[in-house]
Amino acid sequence: MNNSVKEVIKEKIINALRNVYDPEIPVNVFDLGLIYEITVTDNLEVVVKYTLTAPGCPLASFLDAQIIQAIKNAAPEAKEIKTELVFDPPWSPLKVTREGREQLKLLYGYDVVGEWLRRMGVTENEQSQS
Repeated sequence: MNNSVKEVIKEKIINALRNVYDPEIPVNVFDLGLIYEITVTDNLEVVVKYTLTAPGCPLASFLDAQIIQAIKNAAPEAKEIKTELVFDPPWSPLKVTREGREQLKLLYGYDVVGEWLRRMGVTENEQSQS
């Protein structure tokens, strides 16, 4: 399996995950920064490592099922789909993508990530260097 085919599949998966929403925060799981890693193997096995905004989230299994279904729909050529819930590193607002940050601004009327950075005493420059 060549890398360009695997990259096309990965892009389809990313686009699909942009239609899966965190049940508590109305931003998709990809732009919220919950998807840590997407691997497509030569055997067309898809492995997704993801996290939650909080370790005790009671909707973890619901989110897992949504991720798997979105991948099945977007990449039917995947022979197997595996998900792995991880908490290391822990999620923080620093994981939110630029698009997710804009979505949060529209939803809440202010820059949620910027406010978090301010409260934590981190500047935008320090954030981009880490």
